[in-house]
Amino acid sequence: MSIENLKTFDPFAEADEDTGETKQSQNYIHIRIQQRNGRKTLTTVQGLPKKFDQKKILKVIKKKFACNGTIVSDTEMGEVIQLQGDQRKDVQEFLTDKKEGLELDAKTIKVHGF
Repeated sequence: MSIENLKTFDPFAEADEDTGETKQSQNYIHIRIQQRNGRKTLTTVQGLPKKFDQKKILKVIKKKFACNGTIVSDTEMGEVIQLQGDQRKDVQEFLTDKKEGLELDAKTIKVHGF
């Protein structure tokens, strides 16, 4: 009988602790939806690259999709764009659009929500 598993393993540890990476360094763009009261919803976009001016992006999105929005500072996530309504598909298409959008890779965008 041999003991091959001599490493300690913490099942409750975060997956990124082993490699030393942080979740922010993976450079994913997260598009989430939050339920407000009734049928009202908020769409949040976080993790946009620093090379883009978020105020200009917000201005274009507000005009293109006819919704209101704001930029909120979060302690963990940094700058987060909040939009009124369910704008997940529209924002995803805008971020990946080569003609009028930001031309980002679709693999780096994660859409969350119901």
